[in-house]
Amino acid sequence: MTASPIDARIETAIDARTGVVIVGSVTADVTTFSQRLPARGETILGDQFTLMLGGKGANQAVAAGRAGATTSFVGCVGDDLFHDLVIDGLSEAGVDLTHLRTVPGPTGIAHIRVDASAQNDIVMVPLANAELSTTQIDAALDALAATTSVLLTQLETPSALTLHITARGREHGMTVILDPAPAAPLPAEVWGNIDIVTPNETEASVLSGIEVKDAATAEQAGRWFLAQGVGAAVITLAEQGSCVVTADGTEIVPPLPVEAVDTTAAGDAYAGYLGAALANGASLTDAVRLATAAGALTVTKQGASPSLPLRRDVDAFLASRTPA
Repeated sequence: MTASPIDARIETAIDARTGVVIVGSVTADVTTFSQRLPARGETILGDQFTLMLGGKGANQAVAAGRAGATTSFVGCVGDDLFHDLVIDGLSEAGVDLTHLRTVPGPTGIAHIRVDASAQNDIVMVPLANAELSTTQIDAALDALAATTSVLLTQLETPSALTLHITARGREHGMTVILDPAPAAPLPAEVWGNIDIVTPNETEASVLSGIEVKDAATAEQAGRWFLAQGVGAAVITLAEQGSCVVTADGTEIVPPLPVEAVDTTAAGDAYAGYLGAALANGASLTDAVRLATAAGALTVTKQGASPSLPLRRDVDAFLASRTPA
């Protein structure tokens, strides 16, 4: 695929700015592992339990930091016993926490259940995340605008803020990436602020109304996003790879098969690495290839943030899967 308008916009956004800012959620992840998930009303015995940093926003920040990008996080954490878990996990990845606000009350919680096939289900309770405000967002983006070219956000923060977050990012000339998870209806005017949207097949189906099950239907859904005003759609199709749809055409970036242990945070690794690569000047297609490798490595380990890979490991993995 030749250079597209979205690649030109990314190049314009970068200039001398190579930072990534994530505006989003942070949770303490309570994860259980069992051979199967219980039926409704059933109690079963599990195999393992973990407690660690999570939340789509925090995971994406850790991923971008481990990818080597100068990364800042904008969000809210409680002043409870999980506060230090959050601070330590983000700090260890080199994430700037200047704009992470501590608020009274409990930190967000995610209850994750993983079965022997590596599939999971999640209940996320926002708690402190609901305290994110327009004032906090504006102060953070104003301060970061001179050094940051890419903004990542998701839908685990209050939906009423999505329009504000994306509009402010666009006003500051940032490349705005929306990971629309968990999928939820958005005001029509949001889409015009989005440079790149990164749904999986389920999210793309919910948002577009087109059942996405293969590359052809992914392209149709991608065209729907473009018709709403989005610059590019990157629809992830698990073992079928990624469908990249721009005004200039469609490209399928192939998957990198691995033995999956836990799929939690694979999409967050993908988003964080995508943002980091774009901030570093990569084309959209090359950024998607790097993101694909990061997502693949993530599913080979248990847990959310601990499974997010380091850049050297992603580069080595990608090199091992690339024909000489």
